[in-house]
Amino acid sequence: MSEGVSLRSGGGDGFAASGGEGAKERTAVPSASPSPLSEATPPKAKPAPPRKKGPRPKHVPQRMCIACRSHDAKRGLHRIVRTPEGRVEPDPTGRRNGRGAYLCGQASCWEKALASGMLARALNVDIDIETMNALRRHAATLPLDSSAAAGATRDRIEGGNR
Repeated sequence: MSEGVSLRSGGGDGFAASGGEGAKERTAVPSASPSPLSEATPPKAKPAPPRKKGPRPKHVPQRMCIACRSHDAKRGLHRIVRTPEGRVEPDPTGRRNGRGAYLCGQASCWEKALASGMLARALNVDIDIETMNALRRHAATLPLDSSAAAGATRDRIEGGNR
């Protein structure tokens, strides 16, 4: 090396080697437990994947039907709410205060939830007969899929594609 040229070591240890007279000499100091990794350079981190351009996809909240336990978008299920006053009512907006439970659009799920006490258990409340009848009347007004109607619709769609 020529005098007056300063080189920095790539290890990042802060020592500079120069060819001049005042250069310090490094000596290896044996450690208590020799390790082959002690002399190696630290592993480099993986580069971050390239950022995707464009708008972020919209988050769609998911909920589960208490009867059949199928997952769907929050707006695709029907919400029943226990209000802070203790009444059990349908919640068409999905925004009312209180504890909520969700049912899908199948008539069998509504009947199962109302008959077996699943809805009462999900809402942590005892549901009286009047409220149960009001919920059955509400379910009758909804466009629910019955198992026979769902099967007939599926057969008609598959038959049209043949």
